[in-house]
Amino acid sequence: MTGGIAAYKVPLLARDLIKKGYQVRVALTQNAQKYVTVDTMQVLTKQDVYTDFTLQKVAYVPHVHLAQWADLAVVVPATANIIAKMAQGLADDFVSTTLLATPGPILVVPAMNDHMWENPATQRNIAQLKADGKRVLEPAHGFLAEGYAAKGRMPEPIEISQAIDESFQSQDLQEKRIVITAGGTQEDLDPVRYLTNKSSGKMGYALAQIAQARGAHVTLISGPTNLTPPTGVDFQPVRTAQEMQVKVNQVYAQADVVIMAAAVADYLPVQTASQKIKKNQDVWHLELKKNVDILQGLGQAKTHQFLVGFAAETQDLIANGQKKLAKKNLDLLVANDVSRSDIGFNSDQNEVTFLASQQAPRKINKAQKHQIAQAILDEIKARQGW
Repeated sequence: MTGGIAAYKVPLLARDLIKKGYQVRVALTQNAQKYVTVDTMQVLTKQDVYTDFTLQKVAYVPHVHLAQWADLAVVVPATANIIAKMAQGLADDFVSTTLLATPGPILVVPAMNDHMWENPATQRNIAQLKADGKRVLEPAHGFLAEGYAAKGRMPEPIEISQAIDESFQSQDLQEKRIVITAGGTQEDLDPVRYLTNKSSGKMGYALAQIAQARGAHVTLISGPTNLTPPTGVDFQPVRTAQEMQVKVNQVYAQADVVIMAAAVADYLPVQTASQKIKKNQDVWHLELKKNVDILQGLGQAKTHQFLVGFAAETQDLIANGQKKLAKKNLDLLVANDVSRSDIGFNSDQNEVTFLASQQAPRKINKAQKHQIAQAILDEIKARQGW
């Protein structure tokens, strides 16, 4: 970390990476410590934080040890100053010395005033870093600290996190077209109320991010969530089950894989009131009817597509999952127990079981949802022989 105003966003990035299962260690320049404290980063990462050449352990030289430990070094925010140092091979503090000693890949995330970014000297330095094999995540166009909008703003933590994911991914799903549904649907009772469920969309969004990072062309069809769609996916927002059905059917014929991770409402009101229903009676009887069954329709229409369904169960996980697998004509079913408070809906973790026809169930132990997403995509790839 270096001393740019955007440094205040780095704790959010670190937290996201740790949720995904990464080990994160932090080194700060003196100026970076004006924006983010050592204690903050130490509490977040549960690791020592490096600021100078003091030997934390006499067994090793700290900057060399850190440089050799890292599978990827991320310079964020990367000021014009650190970019110039890296381009010229200068090593006059702990961070620049560590970067010079780093044998592995380096991701540089510039953030600065637009005039500093556009300065020919900075552009020469950026070109040199790229020529040296460094990956540069271009700054975004947005509102700067100076009070106006221009190019120079640091990308949001979720975009940086995605770029880090891409650094570790092989492009083994390149040219594959993957459709993923996520989130819950909403079925209106009246203009202000609706039926929905507890789905957060986290599993579907994790699948979309990882599939995109592995080179796939991803269409993400999502019900309402509080999540930001991954960069680079074709994002299609919907609200009701019928809207989701229309969107899925539009892209189904061209899809190689369809992963139905959305929690689609099984029922909807027989009638939707045109005006807000008033609280004028002690008992209110609500009549429901079956909703469209998107997954079963896809199973019936399947030609070449690899079709994946999810089963969120509270009891008899395997038995209920096997029934759904056969009834919906699925190639793979991912079953999970949503009665547990530590996994499933709204949790960052999950524990699932893979079910497929004429094969024994395979359990994937509790892990971060991004790791579960990797396992699901690996399973699809293996079954398809890609």
